[in-house]
Amino acid sequence: MKKLRFILQKEFRQILRDKTILAVIFILPLFQLIIMPWAADFEVKNVNIAYVDHDHSSYSQQLENKIASSGYFRIAGKANSFKEGMAMIEYGTADLVLEIPPGFERNLVREKSQKVNLSVDAINGTKSSIGGAYLLQVIADFNSNLDVNIKSPNGQPQVPVAKISVKTTNWYNPRADYKNYMVPGILVLLLTMIAGFLSTLNIVKEKEMGTIEQINVTPIQKWQFILGKLIPFWIIGIIVFTLGLIVMYVIYDIIPKGSLWVLYLLTAVYLIALMGLGLLISTFSDSQLQAMFISLFFIMIFVLMSGAFTPVDSMPDWAILISDLTPVTHFIKVVRLIVLKGAGLPEIKNELGYIAMFAVVLNGFAIWNYRKTT
Repeated sequence: MKKLRFILQKEFRQILRDKTILAVIFILPLFQLIIMPWAADFEVKNVNIAYVDHDHSSYSQQLENKIASSGYFRIAGKANSFKEGMAMIEYGTADLVLEIPPGFERNLVREKSQKVNLSVDAINGTKSSIGGAYLLQVIADFNSNLDVNIKSPNGQPQVPVAKISVKTTNWYNPRADYKNYMVPGILVLLLTMIAGFLSTLNIVKEKEMGTIEQINVTPIQKWQFILGKLIPFWIIGIIVFTLGLIVMYVIYDIIPKGSLWVLYLLTAVYLIALMGLGLLISTFSDSQLQAMFISLFFIMIFVLMSGAFTPVDSMPDWAILISDLTPVTHFIKVVRLIVLKGAGLPEIKNELGYIAMFAVVLNGFAIWNYRKTT
């Protein structure tokens, strides 16, 4: 233990000596956590619509007013023809073209049906699909209220048709606020990037400085050396995670519904697994630049396939398999379960087992691969 204490003293002195690294470790992740959830917005707003009205009736005006007052759309302009509406899409001033045909009100009153033409700019796939779905909901709501206004030929109100009324309730996120879903995931990704990069550059930095040779001739065992490299950044990771939880509470008013002890237990095990991967990469690398590129490769896979931004279930089978083989996927799932749902240790024990398995395998491989030669 005395040898391990000497290594820890050396590592903490090196970390505290570099003020720039300290700022990168503690300040930048907090700014990113404050800014990124506002940019990673799942809600689509301010969708521009080119409204082509060939009917100019009271009903077409009501539909236009309902769309404009929904809070999601803006009438970018009223085109005189479908060709003019498409020109607005080509120039980037409109995202959708809604064309109201002639006889819109007459056919609704007499025929009880009418088709409209909706054209969507699909270059931005997310905005087009979600914006088009929102517009269809607005039109459906407008259509459902027509039986109140349309009268039968004898002037009497129509007998309302029996309908099934469906009321939905959002559990664990009652306001369906995307920030409650995104902030925990972004916190995990920032923690992954900080802890992953720092641990990756650890051993390889000793190689570039030439101090690794001095360490190799000492009686320090391999596991003591790896543990001495892991513990300081494990402590830093816990501090960064704590600061992230404070930002979640102060800025976004998100309070974990589950046990903080369970949350910190998962974080502690996850950091060990993540830093084991970083140390393993460091033992294979000969320079910091090489280690950074290898680490960036894995970090990008973790970010894109972790389920932080897109559901894992919607991925192909081969992608789901790769996602399950990354510890980040399991940790993001667990953090969201604890923060939003209030899950306890019995509910997340399987995920904890997966992360612990990653920690044992990666750190064991890092210790085995570190060549201590004299």
